[in-house]
Amino acid sequence: MIDYYEQLTQEEQEAITEVVQTLFRQTFLLERKYDKRTGRLQYGKEYRTAMKHLPFLKEYFRVAGITLYENNNIGMLYIQGETLWGEKLPRLATIYILVLKLIYDEQMQNVSTSSQIVTTLGAVNGKAGEFRVLQGIPSATEMRKTIALLKKYQLIEPLDLLEELNESTRIVIYPSIHAVLAGDDIRELLETFSEEEHFGKEGETAAVQGTLEDLPE
Repeated sequence: MIDYYEQLTQEEQEAITEVVQTLFRQTFLLERKYDKRTGRLQYGKEYRTAMKHLPFLKEYFRVAGITLYENNNIGMLYIQGETLWGEKLPRLATIYILVLKLIYDEQMQNVSTSSQIVTTLGAVNGKAGEFRVLQGIPSATEMRKTIALLKKYQLIEPLDLLEELNESTRIVIYPSIHAVLAGDDIRELLETFSEEEHFGKEGETAAVQGTLEDLPE
C-alpha cells in the first residue's frame, strides 16, 4: 500500500490526501455537483480521484476499521465504521436536513433517478411549519448561515445568491441527503422537534448521525 502511494506524483498524493480528509469530514463524496456556470450537474474532481485510486483507498480505510462503499445508483462513495461519529449541528440546520430529506423522497417518487431535485426555501419552511417544528420564520441571517452550512457539507446547492435570500430562493438537493436517516425515522424525529417547541427547548443543538447506514446498496 505504501509503495503504491510513494510511486505517485506529488500532485496525485495531494489529491488523495484531499479525498481522505473530505471523507473523514463528511463521510461521503458526490459523483456530480451542480455547476452554476453551465446550469448542469458536473462530474466532481474528488470523486474522479477516488475512483482512480479506489483499491488503495479501500485498503487505507480498512486498516482503520472503516469500510469504503460505492453506491452507483445515487452516485456516491461513502465510509462506514464504528469509529465514525455524527457531528453536532445547530437546531435549524438539523430541522432543514430532515425536511429536505422528506422533500427529496417525495419528489423522487415522481421523477427519474437522473433528474435534479429542486425545491425552494419557502417550501422547506412550509414543510417545517406542517410539522410545527418552528415557532416562526427564522431570521434572514439565521437562514443564510444554515444554507451556507448545508452547502459546505455538500447536501444542497443554492441556485440564487445568498445575499438575496428569500422564500423563492431555489435549492438543489443532492443525493447525499440520504446520509441522514430513513424516511420514517425522519418523521418521528420531526415529531420530537414539534414536542420540544411545545414544551420548551433543551438546548440549541441537535445531533445528526451521518450514519449512511440506510443508503440503498
